[in-house]
Amino acid sequence: MKRLIALALAVVMAVSMVACGGDGNASGTSSAGKVAIITGTVSQGEEEFQAAENMKKKYPDRVVTATYPDNFDKEQETTISTVVNLVSDPDVKALVFLQAVTGATAAIEKAKEINPDLVVIAGVAAEDPGVIGKAADVVLGTDSISMGRTIPQQAAALGAKTLVHYSFPRHMSSATTSARFAIMKEECEKLGIEFVEATAPDPLSDVGLAGAQQFMMEDVPKMIEKYGEDTAIYSTNCGLQEPIIKQVIAGHAIYPQQCCPSPYHAYPGALGIEIPEDKAGDLEYLINAISESLAEKDMTGRMSTWKGPVNMSVVEGATEYLIDWIDAGCDLNNKIDNEKLQACIEEAAGSSFTWSQLELDGVVYENNWQILGEYVTF
Repeated sequence: MKRLIALALAVVMAVSMVACGGDGNASGTSSAGKVAIITGTVSQGEEEFQAAENMKKKYPDRVVTATYPDNFDKEQETTISTVVNLVSDPDVKALVFLQAVTGATAAIEKAKEINPDLVVIAGVAAEDPGVIGKAADVVLGTDSISMGRTIPQQAAALGAKTLVHYSFPRHMSSATTSARFAIMKEECEKLGIEFVEATAPDPLSDVGLAGAQQFMMEDVPKMIEKYGEDTAIYSTNCGLQEPIIKQVIAGHAIYPQQCCPSPYHAYPGALGIEIPEDKAGDLEYLINAISESLAEKDMTGRMSTWKGPVNMSVVEGATEYLIDWIDAGCDLNNKIDNEKLQACIEEAAGSSFTWSQLELDGVVYENNWQILGEYVTF
């Protein structure tokens, strides 16, 4: 009898276990269950792409990956078919979609037609929160609304007298991006910072990413020459961050953060920092390496970002959470435990975040969580 009771207790503990970073071998009804991850390519989202590769390497039998096309706005059908192909494997129980670009909602809806019990965590959603929120089980993203205040505040702390905001119509049509823009403009006025609205080419337009990057290489120096060294540069597009960083350094200007703030985002590429294999994932090593490189260029105190790599951490933390959820028995009545999911993401980041539910025009989107990180100044 004692042996039976002990065995029963062991089974209960295994089924109820949900911890970040399990070894994938916990007992449960779905031990062979898989998590699918779809991200951008290296050219459009190197950070999240690498995070997916990290998870695939850690869980080779439990994680499957794919990428959506670079020109995702015009190739939504390709994105949809890629997601459908991923979830057609009956062992796939969950999907991580980051960045949740245009077409993500349709792709998730198609995926749930194949598997109505599929659990979906979407990150950095480009589509209307009221739309993507009905398709995905939870939506995660950087706190765009709060960044309308924190970006100008950080720029001011770095000595900025002017803030140049680069974007384009496709991004500005987003409800959160346009709301952040309005708040940023107001905050700059409060801080006595001149706010300059600038238009950059859309990397998804005919000029492509290379053409948009070349534009930034040529235009950012003009802005610095016009407004002076104490000019902060900000852009809403990931692919434009590396040329901005290079030209900010060349002009001894100011760079408060990327659109998707992280030490891994664009800084290593712009500075030519190669991370040794034994230092992969070592956040403090990278921060110190960036600081040292910028000090050599007389840029100490002029550039910053968030300490925690948000997009990478969402991919890795969400995957860890979902693998543990699968191993705990795929309880569809408790698909998303927000506290445990957030803990997994913070563990992956090696940093704490401030979490809040998205609120726009008085509407609170309960399954849409916004992440705000702490700044590190190099």
